[in-house]
Amino acid sequence: MNFLEKLLDGVEVEWKPLGEVCRFINGKAYKQQELLEAGKYPVLRVGNFFTNGNWYYSDLELEEDKYCDKGDLLYAWSASFGPKIWDGEKVIYHYHIWKVVPDASMISKKYLFYLLAWDTEALKAESGTGSTMMHVGKGAIEKRLVPIPCPDNPEKSLAIQAEIVRILDTFTALTAELTAELTDRKKQYNYYRDRLLTFEKGEAEWKTLGEVAKTYDGTHQTPKYSSSGVPFVSVENIRNPYKTKKFISVDDFEKYKYKPQKDDLFMTRIGDIGTCAVVENDEPLAYYVTLTLIRVDKNSILPKFLKYVIESHIGKSELYKRTLVNAAPIKINLGEIGKIIIPVPLLAEQTRIVTILDKFDAIATSIREGLPREIALRQKQYEYYRDLLLTFPKSEEVEA
Repeated sequence: MNFLEKLLDGVEVEWKPLGEVCRFINGKAYKQQELLEAGKYPVLRVGNFFTNGNWYYSDLELEEDKYCDKGDLLYAWSASFGPKIWDGEKVIYHYHIWKVVPDASMISKKYLFYLLAWDTEALKAESGTGSTMMHVGKGAIEKRLVPIPCPDNPEKSLAIQAEIVRILDTFTALTAELTAELTDRKKQYNYYRDRLLTFEKGEAEWKTLGEVAKTYDGTHQTPKYSSSGVPFVSVENIRNPYKTKKFISVDDFEKYKYKPQKDDLFMTRIGDIGTCAVVENDEPLAYYVTLTLIRVDKNSILPKFLKYVIESHIGKSELYKRTLVNAAPIKINLGEIGKIIIPVPLLAEQTRIVTILDKFDAIATSIREGLPREIALRQKQYEYYRDLLLTFPKSEEVEA
Protein backbone atom coordinates (compact mmCIF):
# COMPACT_ATOMS: atom_id res chain seq x y z
CA MET A 1 0.00 0.00 0.00
CA ASN A 2 2.97 2.35 0.58
CA PHE A 3 3.78 2.10 -3.14
CA LEU A 4 0.18 2.82 -4.14
CA GLU A 5 0.00 5.75 -1.73
CA LYS A 6 3.22 7.13 -3.21
CA LEU A 7 1.84 6.68 -6.72
CA LEU A 8 -1.38 8.47 -5.84
CA ASP A 9 0.53 11.14 -3.88
CA GLY A 10 -2.53 12.17 -1.91
CA VAL A 11 -4.85 12.59 -4.92
CA GLU A 12 -8.52 11.74 -4.70
CA VAL A 13 -9.82 8.42 -6.03
CA GLU A 14 -13.40 8.36 -7.30
CA TRP A 15 -15.26 5.09 -7.83
CA LYS A 16 -17.40 5.44 -10.93
CA PRO A 17 -19.91 3.04 -12.52
CA LEU A 18 -18.50 1.37 -15.62
CA GLY A 19 -21.42 2.81 -17.58
CA GLU A 20 -19.99 6.32 -17.01
CA VAL A 21 -16.45 5.55 -18.22
CA CYS A 22 -17.09 3.21 -21.16
CA ARG A 23 -19.73 1.82 -23.53
CA PHE A 24 -20.68 -1.86 -23.86
CA ILE A 25 -21.82 -2.60 -27.43
CA ASN A 26 -23.64 -5.86 -28.16
CA GLY A 27 -22.52 -8.03 -31.05
CA LYS A 28 -24.64 -9.52 -33.81
CA ALA A 29 -27.23 -12.16 -32.87
CA TYR A 30 -26.97 -14.89 -35.51
CA LYS A 31 -29.36 -17.69 -36.33
CA GLN A 32 -27.65 -21.01 -36.97
CA GLN A 33 -28.55 -20.97 -40.67
CA GLU A 34 -26.81 -17.59 -41.05
CA LEU A 35 -23.46 -19.03 -39.97
CA LEU A 36 -21.52 -20.19 -43.04
CA GLU A 37 -18.64 -22.64 -43.51
CA ALA A 38 -16.86 -19.99 -45.59
CA GLY A 39 -17.40 -16.29 -46.15
CA LYS A 40 -16.00 -12.78 -46.09
CA TYR A 41 -15.87 -12.23 -42.32
CA PRO A 42 -15.05 -14.69 -39.51
CA VAL A 43 -17.71 -14.71 -36.78
CA LEU A 44 -16.14 -14.47 -33.33
CA ARG A 45 -18.15 -16.57 -30.89
CA VAL A 46 -17.41 -17.15 -27.18
CA GLY A 47 -15.70 -20.47 -27.97
CA ASN A 48 -13.32 -18.80 -30.45
CA PHE A 49 -12.78 -16.04 -27.90
CA PHE A 50 -10.99 -18.53 -25.66
CA THR A 51 -9.87 -21.90 -27.10
CA ASN A 52 -12.11 -23.15 -29.93
CA GLY A 53 -10.39 -23.09 -33.33
CA ASN A 54 -13.50 -23.99 -35.37
CA TRP A 55 -14.85 -20.86 -37.04
CA TYR A 56 -18.04 -19.85 -38.80
CA TYR A 57 -18.21 -17.03 -41.36
CA SER A 58 -20.64 -14.42 -42.69
CA ASP A 59 -21.04 -12.32 -45.85
CA LEU A 60 -23.33 -9.80 -44.14
CA GLU A 61 -22.40 -6.12 -44.28
CA LEU A 62 -23.24 -4.63 -40.88
CA GLU A 63 -22.96 -1.36 -38.96
CA GLU A 64 -19.34 -0.53 -38.20
CA ASP A 65 -19.72 -1.09 -34.45
CA LYS A 66 -20.58 -4.77 -35.05
CA TYR A 67 -17.01 -5.43 -36.22
CA CYS A 68 -13.91 -5.57 -34.08
CA ASP A 69 -10.32 -5.07 -35.16
CA LYS A 70 -6.94 -5.87 -33.68
CA GLY A 71 -6.50 -3.94 -30.43
CA ASP A 72 -10.20 -3.64 -29.59
CA LEU A 73 -11.27 -4.47 -26.02
CA LEU A 74 -13.91 -7.19 -25.89
CA TYR A 75 -15.83 -8.88 -23.07
CA ALA A 76 -17.50 -12.30 -23.26
CA TRP A 77 -20.52 -12.20 -20.97
CA SER A 78 -22.04 -15.68 -21.44
CA ALA A 79 -20.78 -19.09 -20.26
CA SER A 80 -17.00 -18.67 -20.05
CA PHE A 81 -16.60 -14.95 -19.56
CA GLY A 82 -14.13 -12.14 -19.13
CA PRO A 83 -12.22 -9.47 -21.06
CA LYS A 84 -9.73 -9.83 -23.90
CA ILE A 85 -7.83 -7.41 -26.09
CA TRP A 86 -8.41 -8.81 -29.56
CA ASP A 87 -5.20 -9.72 -31.38
CA GLY A 88 -6.60 -11.17 -34.60
CA GLU A 89 -7.97 -10.01 -37.92
CA LYS A 90 -11.19 -8.04 -38.47
CA VAL A 91 -14.17 -10.14 -37.33
CA ILE A 92 -17.87 -9.84 -36.61
CA TYR A 93 -18.33 -10.44 -32.91
CA HIS A 94 -21.29 -12.48 -31.70
CA TYR A 95 -24.16 -11.29 -29.49
CA HIS A 96 -22.63 -12.97 -26.40
CA ILE A 97 -19.64 -10.64 -26.65
CA TRP A 98 -19.51 -6.90 -25.98
CA LYS A 99 -17.11 -4.45 -27.56
CA VAL A 100 -15.98 -2.17 -24.75
CA VAL A 101 -15.23 1.40 -25.84
CA PRO A 102 -13.58 3.46 -23.07
CA ASP A 103 -13.99 7.21 -22.70
CA ALA A 104 -10.36 8.04 -23.51
CA SER A 105 -10.54 11.28 -21.55
CA MET A 106 -11.18 9.35 -18.32
CA ILE A 107 -9.76 5.85 -18.60
CA SER A 108 -7.16 4.07 -20.72
CA LYS A 109 -8.07 0.89 -22.59
CA LYS A 110 -5.35 -1.28 -21.00
CA TYR A 111 -6.12 0.01 -17.48
CA LEU A 112 -9.78 -0.80 -18.10
CA PHE A 113 -8.79 -4.29 -19.32
CA TYR A 114 -6.91 -5.02 -16.09
CA LEU A 115 -9.81 -3.70 -14.00
CA LEU A 116 -12.33 -5.87 -15.88
CA ALA A 117 -10.11 -8.96 -15.57
CA TRP A 118 -9.73 -8.34 -11.85
CA ASP A 119 -13.44 -7.75 -11.41
CA THR A 120 -14.23 -10.98 -13.28
CA GLU A 121 -12.78 -12.94 -10.38
CA ALA A 122 -14.95 -10.94 -7.97
CA LEU A 123 -18.04 -11.74 -10.09
CA LYS A 124 -17.22 -15.46 -9.94
CA ALA A 125 -16.78 -15.28 -6.18
CA GLU A 126 -20.09 -13.44 -5.81
CA SER A 127 -21.84 -16.18 -7.79
CA GLY A 128 -21.13 -18.50 -4.85
CA THR A 129 -19.64 -21.30 -6.95
CA GLY A 130 -16.60 -19.81 -8.64
CA SER A 131 -17.93 -21.38 -11.85
CA THR A 132 -17.05 -19.95 -15.25
CA MET A 133 -20.39 -21.18 -16.63
CA MET A 134 -22.40 -18.08 -15.76
CA HIS A 135 -23.83 -14.90 -17.27
CA VAL A 136 -23.59 -11.22 -16.47
CA GLY A 137 -26.16 -8.75 -17.82
CA LYS A 138 -25.34 -5.45 -19.49
CA GLY A 139 -27.24 -3.46 -16.87
CA ALA A 140 -25.40 -5.26 -14.08
CA ILE A 141 -21.93 -4.76 -15.56
CA GLU A 142 -22.57 -1.06 -16.17
CA LYS A 143 -23.25 -0.62 -12.44
CA ARG A 144 -19.94 -2.19 -11.37
CA LEU A 145 -17.69 0.43 -9.77
CA VAL A 146 -14.13 1.07 -10.92
CA PRO A 147 -11.50 3.41 -9.39
CA ILE A 148 -10.52 6.55 -11.28
CA PRO A 149 -7.54 8.28 -9.67
CA CYS A 150 -7.42 12.08 -9.74
CA PRO A 151 -10.69 12.48 -11.73
CA ASP A 152 -10.44 16.30 -11.75
CA ASN A 153 -7.07 16.18 -13.56
CA PRO A 154 -7.44 13.85 -16.57
CA GLU A 155 -3.78 14.22 -17.62
CA LYS A 156 -2.49 13.18 -14.21
CA SER A 157 -5.14 10.46 -13.92
CA LEU A 158 -4.08 8.88 -17.21
CA ALA A 159 -0.42 9.11 -16.17
CA ILE A 160 -1.15 7.18 -12.97
CA GLN A 161 -3.13 4.61 -14.95
CA ALA A 162 -0.25 4.28 -17.41
CA GLU A 163 2.23 3.55 -14.61
CA ILE A 164 -0.03 0.83 -13.18
CA VAL A 165 -0.40 -0.68 -16.66
CA ARG A 166 3.39 -0.59 -17.20
CA ILE A 167 4.03 -2.61 -14.05
CA LEU A 168 1.30 -5.17 -14.76
CA ASP A 169 2.41 -5.48 -18.39
CA THR A 170 5.92 -6.33 -17.15
CA PHE A 171 4.68 -9.23 -15.03
CA THR A 172 2.37 -10.40 -17.82
CA ALA A 173 5.29 -10.39 -20.29
CA LEU A 174 7.43 -12.49 -17.93
CA THR A 175 4.74 -15.16 -17.74
CA ALA A 176 4.19 -15.05 -21.52
CA GLU A 177 7.93 -15.50 -22.18
CA LEU A 178 8.09 -18.57 -19.94
CA THR A 179 4.97 -20.04 -21.55
CA ALA A 180 6.45 -19.49 -25.04
CA GLU A 181 9.71 -21.11 -23.90
CA LEU A 182 7.84 -24.18 -22.68
CA THR A 183 5.94 -24.43 -26.00
CA ASP A 184 9.16 -24.08 -28.03
CA ARG A 185 10.98 -26.76 -26.03
CA LYS A 186 8.10 -29.19 -26.48
CA LYS A 187 8.13 -28.56 -30.23
CA GLN A 188 11.90 -29.04 -30.34
CA TYR A 189 11.73 -32.37 -28.51
CA ASN A 190 8.89 -33.62 -30.71
CA TYR A 191 10.78 -32.57 -33.86
CA TYR A 192 13.96 -34.49 -33.02
CA ARG A 193 12.03 -37.52 -31.76
CA ASP A 194 10.04 -37.71 -35.00
CA ARG A 195 13.19 -37.24 -37.10
CA LEU A 196 14.91 -40.16 -35.36
CA LEU A 197 11.86 -42.36 -35.89
CA THR A 198 11.54 -41.59 -39.61
CA PHE A 199 13.05 -44.48 -41.58
CA GLU A 200 14.01 -44.79 -45.22
CA LYS A 201 13.08 -47.85 -47.25
CA GLY A 202 14.96 -50.91 -45.99
CA GLU A 203 15.98 -49.36 -42.67
CA ALA A 204 13.12 -50.97 -40.74
CA GLU A 205 10.42 -53.60 -41.12
CA TRP A 206 6.85 -52.38 -40.84
CA LYS A 207 4.75 -54.61 -38.62
CA THR A 208 1.48 -54.44 -36.77
CA LEU A 209 1.76 -53.89 -33.06
CA GLY A 210 -0.01 -57.22 -32.59
CA GLU A 211 2.94 -58.97 -34.25
CA VAL A 212 5.45 -57.73 -31.68
CA ALA A 213 3.33 -57.30 -28.53
CA LYS A 214 0.19 -58.41 -26.69
CA THR A 215 -2.41 -55.98 -25.39
CA TYR A 216 -4.56 -56.36 -22.29
CA ASP A 217 -7.55 -54.49 -20.90
CA GLY A 218 -7.74 -52.76 -17.53
CA THR A 219 -10.56 -53.30 -15.08
CA HIS A 220 -14.04 -52.23 -16.21
CA GLN A 221 -15.30 -52.08 -12.63
CA THR A 222 -15.52 -48.74 -10.88
CA PRO A 223 -12.65 -48.89 -8.40
CA LYS A 224 -13.25 -48.81 -4.68
CA TYR A 225 -10.47 -46.54 -3.51
CA SER A 226 -8.71 -47.02 -0.19
CA SER A 227 -6.15 -44.99 1.75
CA SER A 228 -3.43 -47.56 1.07
CA GLY A 229 -2.85 -50.76 -0.85
CA VAL A 230 -2.03 -51.22 -4.54
CA PRO A 231 -1.39 -47.97 -6.49
CA PHE A 232 -4.13 -47.34 -9.05
CA VAL A 233 -3.13 -45.96 -12.46
CA SER A 234 -5.46 -44.07 -14.79
CA VAL A 235 -5.19 -41.45 -17.56
CA GLU A 236 -4.77 -38.69 -14.97
CA ASN A 237 -1.62 -40.10 -13.35
CA ILE A 238 -0.02 -42.13 -16.14
CA ARG A 239 3.06 -39.87 -16.19
CA ASN A 240 3.89 -40.86 -12.59
CA PRO A 241 2.23 -44.24 -11.95
CA TYR A 242 3.98 -44.87 -8.63
CA LYS A 243 3.22 -41.39 -7.28
CA THR A 244 -0.53 -41.73 -7.50
CA LYS A 245 -2.65 -40.90 -4.46
CA LYS A 246 -5.25 -43.49 -5.42
CA PHE A 247 -5.12 -47.07 -4.16
CA ILE A 248 -7.25 -50.21 -4.17
CA SER A 249 -7.16 -53.12 -1.76
CA VAL A 250 -4.87 -56.11 -2.30
CA ASP A 251 -7.94 -58.37 -2.43
CA ASP A 252 -9.44 -56.36 -5.31
CA PHE A 253 -6.11 -56.41 -7.14
CA GLU A 254 -5.91 -60.20 -6.87
CA LYS A 255 -9.02 -60.39 -9.09
CA TYR A 256 -7.03 -58.85 -11.99
CA LYS A 257 -6.50 -61.35 -14.78
CA TYR A 258 -3.56 -59.48 -16.32
CA LYS A 259 -1.13 -58.00 -13.81
CA PRO A 260 1.60 -55.58 -14.96
CA GLN A 261 5.20 -56.78 -15.08
CA LYS A 262 8.50 -54.94 -15.32
CA ASP A 263 9.00 -53.44 -18.83
CA ASP A 264 5.28 -53.56 -19.71
CA LEU A 265 3.76 -50.38 -21.14
CA PHE A 266 0.65 -48.52 -20.08
CA MET A 267 -1.03 -46.59 -22.90
CA THR A 268 -3.98 -44.20 -22.70
CA ARG A 269 -6.85 -45.13 -25.01
CA ILE A 270 -9.36 -42.41 -24.25
CA GLY A 271 -9.14 -38.63 -24.68
CA ASP A 272 -5.49 -37.85 -25.43
CA ILE A 273 -4.78 -41.34 -26.70
CA GLY A 274 -1.26 -42.71 -27.10
CA THR A 275 0.47 -41.38 -23.97
CA CYS A 276 2.67 -44.15 -22.58
CA ALA A 277 4.55 -45.09 -19.42
CA VAL A 278 6.97 -47.97 -18.92
CA VAL A 279 6.45 -50.15 -15.82
CA GLU A 280 9.76 -49.77 -14.00
CA ASN A 281 9.62 -52.77 -11.63
CA ASP A 282 7.52 -55.69 -10.52
CA GLU A 283 5.73 -53.83 -7.73
CA PRO A 284 1.97 -54.36 -8.17
CA LEU A 285 0.03 -51.70 -10.07
CA ALA A 286 -3.72 -51.64 -10.72
CA TYR A 287 -5.06 -49.99 -13.86
CA TYR A 288 -8.39 -48.86 -15.28
CA VAL A 289 -10.07 -49.63 -18.61
CA THR A 290 -9.02 -46.21 -19.90
CA LEU A 291 -5.53 -47.72 -20.16
CA THR A 292 -4.18 -50.63 -22.19
CA LEU A 293 -1.36 -52.82 -20.90
CA ILE A 294 1.15 -53.70 -23.64
CA ARG A 295 3.60 -56.59 -23.18
CA VAL A 296 6.30 -56.63 -25.87
CA ASP A 297 8.27 -59.48 -27.40
CA LYS A 298 11.75 -58.31 -26.36
CA ASN A 299 13.33 -60.38 -29.13
CA SER A 300 11.63 -58.05 -31.61
CA ILE A 301 11.20 -54.66 -29.97
CA LEU A 302 12.41 -52.77 -26.92
CA PRO A 303 9.73 -51.43 -24.54
CA LYS A 304 11.23 -47.93 -24.51
CA PHE A 305 11.50 -47.89 -28.30
CA LEU A 306 7.83 -48.84 -28.63
CA LYS A 307 6.90 -46.08 -26.18
CA TYR A 308 8.71 -43.48 -28.28
CA VAL A 309 7.15 -44.80 -31.51
CA ILE A 310 3.59 -44.75 -30.13
CA GLU A 311 4.03 -41.19 -28.82
CA SER A 312 5.53 -39.97 -32.11
CA HIS A 313 3.60 -38.62 -35.09
CA ILE A 314 3.74 -42.13 -36.62
CA GLY A 315 2.07 -43.86 -33.69
CA LYS A 316 -0.42 -41.09 -32.94
CA SER A 317 -1.59 -40.89 -36.57
CA GLU A 318 -2.02 -44.68 -36.69
CA LEU A 319 -4.03 -44.65 -33.48
CA TYR A 320 -6.27 -41.77 -34.55
CA LYS A 321 -7.12 -43.58 -37.79
CA ARG A 322 -8.80 -46.22 -35.68
CA THR A 323 -10.53 -44.12 -33.04
CA LEU A 324 -14.27 -43.98 -32.45
CA VAL A 325 -14.61 -40.41 -33.69
CA ASN A 326 -18.24 -40.05 -32.61
CA ALA A 327 -17.40 -40.88 -29.00
CA ALA A 328 -17.01 -38.06 -26.49
CA PRO A 329 -14.24 -38.09 -25.52
CA ILE A 330 -12.73 -40.05 -28.41
CA LYS A 331 -11.42 -43.54 -27.66
CA ILE A 332 -9.93 -46.57 -29.36
CA ASN A 333 -11.08 -50.15 -28.84
CA LEU A 334 -8.60 -52.70 -27.56
CA GLY A 335 -8.77 -54.82 -30.73
CA GLU A 336 -7.85 -51.83 -32.92
CA ILE A 337 -4.64 -51.08 -31.02
CA GLY A 338 -2.98 -54.26 -32.24
CA LYS A 339 -3.65 -53.23 -35.86
CA ILE A 340 -1.54 -50.08 -35.85
CA ILE A 341 1.50 -50.32 -38.13
CA ILE A 342 4.88 -49.38 -36.67
CA PRO A 343 8.54 -49.40 -37.81
CA VAL A 344 10.73 -52.13 -36.30
CA PRO A 345 14.47 -51.66 -37.06
CA LEU A 346 17.20 -53.98 -35.78
CA LEU A 347 17.57 -54.14 -31.99
CA ALA A 348 20.99 -52.45 -32.16
CA GLU A 349 19.42 -49.46 -33.96
CA GLN A 350 16.55 -49.41 -31.50
CA THR A 351 19.09 -49.25 -28.64
CA ARG A 352 20.93 -46.35 -30.28
CA ILE A 353 17.71 -44.37 -30.79
CA VAL A 354 16.48 -45.06 -27.25
CA THR A 355 19.81 -43.86 -25.79
CA ILE A 356 19.52 -40.55 -27.66
CA LEU A 357 15.83 -40.04 -26.89
CA ASP A 358 16.31 -40.89 -23.21
CA LYS A 359 18.69 -37.93 -22.97
CA PHE A 360 16.22 -35.68 -24.78
CA ASP A 361 13.40 -36.98 -22.60
CA ALA A 362 15.34 -36.24 -19.40
CA ILE A 363 15.79 -32.63 -20.54
CA ALA A 364 12.15 -32.37 -21.67
CA THR A 365 10.91 -33.81 -18.36
CA SER A 366 12.99 -31.31 -16.42
CA ILE A 367 11.53 -28.52 -18.55
CA ARG A 368 7.97 -29.89 -18.24
CA GLU A 369 8.28 -29.94 -14.45
CA GLY A 370 10.43 -26.84 -13.95
CA LEU A 371 8.91 -24.30 -16.31
CA PRO A 372 5.27 -24.88 -15.27
CA ARG A 373 6.33 -24.37 -11.65
CA GLU A 374 8.09 -21.16 -12.63
CA ILE A 375 5.06 -20.02 -14.64
CA ALA A 376 2.78 -20.70 -11.64
CA LEU A 377 5.08 -18.65 -9.39
CA ARG A 378 5.13 -15.76 -11.87
CA GLN A 379 1.34 -15.87 -12.10
CA LYS A 380 1.06 -15.65 -8.31
CA GLN A 381 3.51 -12.76 -8.34
CA TYR A 382 1.45 -10.98 -11.00
CA GLU A 383 -1.77 -11.54 -9.03
CA TYR A 384 -0.15 -10.21 -5.85
CA TYR A 385 0.96 -6.96 -7.46
CA ARG A 386 -2.24 -6.64 -9.45
CA ASP A 387 -4.26 -6.84 -6.22
CA LEU A 388 -1.88 -4.36 -4.61
CA LEU A 389 -2.09 -1.88 -7.48
CA LEU A 390 -5.83 -2.08 -8.03
CA THR A 391 -6.96 -2.03 -4.39
CA PHE A 392 -7.68 1.66 -4.14
CA PRO A 393 -9.05 3.26 -0.97
CA LYS A 394 -12.84 3.49 -0.80
CA SER A 395 -14.97 6.10 0.89
CA GLU A 396 -17.60 5.06 3.43
CA GLU A 397 -20.28 5.86 0.86
CA VAL A 398 -18.75 3.47 -1.70
CA GLU A 399 -18.23 0.76 0.95
CA ALA A 400 -21.93 1.00 1.81
